Formats: sequence, structure tokens, C-alpha cells
Amino acid sequence: MTKRQLPPLRYAGQRRTIIMITLSQRTQKMSPSYIREILNATQQPDMISFAGGLPDESLFPKQRLQDAAAKMLADTRCFQYGETQGDPKLREWIKNHQIPDTLEVIITTGSQQALDLIARAYLNPGDTVLVETPCYLGALQVFELAEASIITLPQTISGPDIEQLEQILQQHTPKLFYSVPDFHNPSGRCWSLETRQAVAHLLNTYSTLFIEDAPYRALRYEGDHIAQVSDLTDAPTIRLGSFSKVATPGMRIGYAAGAATCIQPLILLKQAADLHSTLPIQRMMYHLLADGLLEEHLPRLVHHYREKSLVMTHMLRKTLGDRISLSDPVGGMFLWGELHGISAHALAKASLENGVAIVPGDVFYPSGHEGPEALRLNFTHASISMIEEGIKRLTHAANML
Repeated sequence: MTKRQLPPLRYAGQRRTIIMITLSQRTQKMSPSYIREILNATQQPDMISFAGGLPDESLFPKQRLQDAAAKMLADTRCFQYGETQGDPKLREWIKNHQIPDTLEVIITTGSQQALDLIARAYLNPGDTVLVETPCYLGALQVFELAEASIITLPQTISGPDIEQLEQILQQHTPKLFYSVPDFHNPSGRCWSLETRQAVAHLLNTYSTLFIEDAPYRALRYEGDHIAQVSDLTDAPTIRLGSFSKVATPGMRIGYAAGAATCIQPLILLKQAADLHSTLPIQRMMYHLLADGLLEEHLPRLVHHYREKSLVMTHMLRKTLGDRISLSDPVGGMFLWGELHGISAHALAKASLENGVAIVPGDVFYPSGHEGPEALRLNFTHASISMIEEGIKRLTHAANML
């Protein structure tokens, strides 16, 4: 035995005892995300994925990213610890360009972290949360982990049913009302101005904190932008924003904005969670935005994504006919298709075996709630040729059922 070698461990005949530490009850109740699980299958060669909410990496602004990285590297201070609330330059840009400058803003590791901080700040076990259904799966996971009581509000083509919303607000007084009014995930629908005004009026009447999630707001393909609900009400709101859809998702930069009284608890919780989001990436994002990313790169994204949405919609109507009902998307990243005479889970399984990944609609409903026979399809990630081939595979799978 050389000097650098260690002798083998000896236990003198004793058996090793494996101690199992009991998980918390809330962790035991958690289920893995269907979408995150299916993304593992999409790594197979020749698999076409319409499952994840992914942008098209061929459209990432590579030169702009290189330029922003060079500017970030020139300032070594951004490699130090920083403010929990986020990079001051990035916060200032957001206040000057995306939200009223009277609001406070906190930079988060994606808007998903903002949702988690909100749930931890405002929800006790058993507190009531109102969501539109179908609902963004990541939000459902956060609220279920917080052990909230989730009340659902069926979605119409122009947003929530206002009469039903008022009944729920009267009877249940939910602590939070969460929604994605602009190009909803998963349905792709967009609230009308009339619906936003009516919701804003109800929020002025009832004591419910409105969480307005707007990660797809910039991706509008037709018409003019509609005012956010948060701008139409005097009630407390927290609006969530993300740069994952217009820059890159891997940078994980999002934010929450609202009155100082609403945001301060999130800052305290983030101090305990991770001190602050990665400062070099925040500074890179600031340089991307300050150098005109939205003005010059966003129109390119909108052009390509609109074309892809039209191709997918046309192909589905052509090949599945009256077996699927679709609404034409005017923005966002998703198509929602309601199936007729076809099981969504059976189609998802058959499609995966046929080389295309899709998501059945009932995964966007809380545990214990039955969803419709429907599909969510992402049209932004795949190329047009892959969309055409993927819909052919999907149709073949449907024909075999």
C-alpha cells in the first residue's frame, strides 16, 4: 500500500443501517409534472415534440447574446453578491418600459419562482385560490404544494364568465385569483377588453389579490395590445413578467411587480430562498433589452411564430376534420384542440409510439377535477417541415384508434 492509498473501511461484522427520513406530507402529495416527464421521451432520435412550451432555438439572438455577454464581462462588479430585489439597471428598465414606474419590482429566477414566492407569502393551508380552467400546470403545482383549496372557473372564448366569477367571489372570497389573460397557457385564448374591465370592477369590490401572469403578452400576431387588468383596477394586484419567450428560457429571468406592500414580503422570502437571482445573467438581460432586443428581434419572432401557428391550424383542420375543434390563435405559443370521439390520453400514447409528443388536456386541471377530451399543442418550437410531419404522425395515430 502506497502512502496515498487509504485502507478499506471495515465494519467489524456490523451491518450498515439505512435510515429512512420521512418526507413532509406536502412533498408526499406531489406528483411529477406530466410535461416535464414527457420531455424525457422527446430526446429520442426522430421524435417531434409539440409538448413543451419551448421557443425556437434557431431564432435565439446569438449575436446579441454575444454582445451582451461582452458588456457584462467588462463590469466585474456583477460577479459580486448583490441586492435581493435584483439588478438596479434591469429593474429600472422594466419600470421605464413595461410597468407603471410607481410600482415596485423584484427580479426572480423565472416567473415560476415569483409564483412560488407569492404562494409562500400569502397562502396558509386551506386558503382558497381561484383559477380559470384549464390552468397553467406550473401554477397548479405551486398552489397544491401550498395546500391551498383550489376553486375552478371555466373559461370562455373571451375569458372568465363574469356572472359566475362574481358568484364565486361572493360565496368563497378567495385570497388569490390567478390567470393568464394574454394568450393563455394552455388554451391560447385572450381576454377581451370588456372582460378585463368587468373583472377589474369586481376586483374593486371584493378582497381578492389578482395575480396577472403575462409571459406571452409580447407575442401578439394580430390586432392591438389590450390593457392589462392590473392597469384597469384600483385593487391590489401582482403582475408577473418573463423574458423567456422573447430572449431565451435558459437565462431564467422573470419578475413580479406591484405595490410596495405586495412586493416586500416576496423580497424577504427570496432572501431566505437564494439571496438573489444570478447577477451576471441579469446584467446580460439588461444589455439585451437596452440595446433594442424587443424593437428589432421581437418582430422577427412574431413573424415566424404566426406563420407556424397558421400551418399547424390548417394541417389539423385538413387532416382531423370534425374530430377536433380549434380556435385561431392571435398570439402566444399554444393551440388548444377539443376532441370529438377520441380519447385524449389514448391519442397521446399512440402519438408517442408514432414519434410525436403531445399533452392531453386534463393535466391542466387540479387533482380531482375531470378535464375535457382535449389537447395542448405547442407550435413555436418545431420547424414548419417538422410541424407538417408531426401532424401527419398525429393523424395516423388518431386513425388507428
